[in-house]
Formats: sequence, C-alpha cells, structure tokens
Amino acid sequence: MSNTPFTPVTIFLDAALPVQFLILALLIATIAAIVICLRKLSQGPRLAGGSAYLKGLRLGGPLAGFVGAAFGGLNMAIGLSNVGTLPPIAVLAPGYAEIMALILLGLITGSVAVIANWAVEARIDRTVLGE
Repeated sequence: MSNTPFTPVTIFLDAALPVQFLILALLIATIAAIVICLRKLSQGPRLAGGSAYLKGLRLGGPLAGFVGAAFGGLNMAIGLSNVGTLPPIAVLAPGYAEIMALILLGLITGSVAVIANWAVEARIDRTVLGE
C-alpha cells in the first residue's frame, strides 16, 4: 500500500472508465442545473426552456448515482468471489469509497435540481399570477 492519502481525486482516478464518465456526467449535470436556474431567474417575464431538464434531473441524478454505485458494488462482489481469501479492509476501502462517492454525488445532483426547480417554479408562479 502506498502512503498517498486517499482523496476524491484519487477516487476518480482509480475508478473504472464507465464510473469516471458517470462522475463527470453528474458533475456537469449539477453545474448545468445551476446555470439553467440562474438563467431562468434572470430572464424576467421570458420563461422559455430548461424546466423539463430540471424536473428530469430531480429523479435522474440520484438514480444515476445509485446505478453507478450498484455497478461498483457488483464489480467488488465479483472480484471478491474470485479471490481465495478475504482481503484486508485497507484493500476494500477504495471500492467502498467509490460506491459512497457515487451515491453522494447522485444525491447532491438531485438535491440541486430540486432546489433549482423550486426556485424556477416559484418564479413562474409569481410571473403568471402577477404577484
């Protein structure tokens, strides 16, 4: 084992390519939700575009994180079933960290989308109702 501290960056660098793609996709989706929310809130009475994306991301973000975590857990289970003896926890910890990071990132993405959607819907209500 190396003495290099384990960080979110090392989780990303040690992850399989599909997991790296998912991490990047969730980060980009979160940033996009923030940008869409800010654009819609600054548009004034013009309210076109973006609401469907925010609504979809509310559920899609957490689901994508859980799918990635399940993929990582499946890979860990397959790897463990092919090993004769159970490895020490220090060997398993990076895999568990990857799984937890994906779940957390999916939940963060979904939470940002929920908050952004609430803000946009409130703006739409104020604009439509004239309050």
